[in-house]
Amino acid sequence: MKTYEKTKLNRVKRGQKRATYDVEKINTILDSGFIGYVSYVYKNRAITLPMAYGRKDNKIYLHGSQANRMLLALLEAKEMSMTVMHLDALVLARSGLHHSVNYRSVTLFGSVKKIEAPKEKDKALFYFMEHMMKGRWDGIRPMHKKELDRTLVVEMTINTASAKIRDVGVGDEPEDYDLNVWAGLVPLKLVAEYPIADEGIPTKMDIPKHVLEYYEQNKG
Repeated sequence: MKTYEKTKLNRVKRGQKRATYDVEKINTILDSGFIGYVSYVYKNRAITLPMAYGRKDNKIYLHGSQANRMLLALLEAKEMSMTVMHLDALVLARSGLHHSVNYRSVTLFGSVKKIEAPKEKDKALFYFMEHMMKGRWDGIRPMHKKELDRTLVVEMTINTASAKIRDVGVGDEPEDYDLNVWAGLVPLKLVAEYPIADEGIPTKMDIPKHVLEYYEQNKG
């Protein structure tokens, strides 16, 4: 089992029993999502923004315009942190202070560099698209050079990471279990609804196999 080394940077201090540093488990959580929360500093102000991402091995790929202030700030800092979180259930307890949520979260720490070579950019955007929907890359037109030139692509190498997972039931005080108060879990999940074609030619086309496969795998 490959794990990230515990350091002052990635060690989970509160709720240590819920922490894991297992690389495979962390990658599984990353691959189950598509939006990460990226933190950066702009003009001495801390800012966090949601960003779509792609993953390949220990690399995370982000992209935006050449003037994207967040990506430019990350490149200037040469390092970044990103968090991905999945909310799995509301935990309704007998006491207000024991209400909680079940979740899977990962926090990444790593170094950052700009991808400039056209072939490397193309490859990074392939990983991004395949992370969003497997098979999608082969169903779209090739990118124009001018599009690539306008796009800033950033690669993060994951140097260390940790995950925190809560996947258990209610944790009430022993004396509260005899109270006449309903307690339990309300499971939550993100689901895909049936694909809707864009106007024009797509309305006359069959829905591509990779889109239907994604729907089948993620429908409610």
